[in-house]
Amino acid sequence: MSTTGTTTPDPALDAERTELLAQLAVARASLIATTEGLTDEQAGERTTVSALCLGGLVKHVASMEEAWVRFAAEGTSALSYDLPDGVTWADFAAGTAREYPQWAIDHQNDFRMLPGEALAGVVARYERVAARTGEVVASLPDLSVAHPLPAAPWNEPGAVRSVRRVLLHVIAETAQHAGHADILRESLDGRKSS
Repeated sequence: MSTTGTTTPDPALDAERTELLAQLAVARASLIATTEGLTDEQAGERTTVSALCLGGLVKHVASMEEAWVRFAAEGTSALSYDLPDGVTWADFAAGTAREYPQWAIDHQNDFRMLPGEALAGVVARYERVAARTGEVVASLPDLSVAHPLPAAPWNEPGAVRSVRRVLLHVIAETAQHAGHADILRESLDGRKSS
């Protein structure tokens, strides 16, 4: 996986961007290594009591990275957590909402392999997201540029995130899910990624 693995630093990037993107590449490579040699069926298999599967973790991390990088480039409007008319956050949290927003449905679907999805397609999408992340990070004037977080119960009112903090979050979440993936892979066939 060329765009998600460790790559040669871009000489046009400053040292900080180079280091952050390199660390993200290491985390991505660790996650992808857990899927090597799997069939599509194995990539969708739940091997623990959770709903997580290896293909779903890759889908989730790709979606998470894509959304946060879009936020870094476009600002608050890139992330929206609107609820359908008449649905409250309390209904949503309790699982009693009469209707769920598409963003929530998509989020749930990102954790599993859906019928017709292939691991190769999931990994290829992650490669495209990784390439886009590099482009956006290289194009931004400053990693200190910050945007307000959208209104949502999990965001502190008035909180802002800099591009730098977004990148650190993406690195941390990718690394965390790479650890989850190690457990799933070992439960699946005993293989360890490293």
